[in-house]
Amino acid sequence: MPDSSPRSRRVLSYFAACGYGTPQEIASHFTEDAAIYDTNHRPVLGREAIGQFWSRVREQWSGASWHVDTLVEDADGLAIEWSMAGVREGEPFIVRGSEHYVFEGDLIRQIRQYWSFDPEAPASELVDFPYADDPRFRPSS
Repeated sequence: MPDSSPRSRRVLSYFAACGYGTPQEIASHFTEDAAIYDTNHRPVLGREAIGQFWSRVREQWSGASWHVDTLVEDADGLAIEWSMAGVREGEPFIVRGSEHYVFEGDLIRQIRQYWSFDPEAPASELVDFPYADDPRFRPSS
């Protein structure tokens, strides 16, 4: 996965902070007026709100881990495919999604997240996509 550009490093650092960082560490990846738009909830507006939001998500899914599976960058932006692995009621699941990033300088100004979530059946992915056969989607050790 390419990770040599400042924008790629910013996104990978943001994902690590979402999994293990403080709200302030998460917020440090964003412009003051940043926004996250999502298919499953209202927009999260502002750097500080984004840090707090991710802290609450992490608390809700204690033990979950987030992974950047693919990353594509061009002159206009950056996009990723991601997965979140976790356990609910003793059953493992994986949620998959994709995001488009807009930057201001080297800070994230906007994220548009595309994924579906059903709290009663949290696993989500493309129907019949051969994830197990594609090395990009194998969890790293």
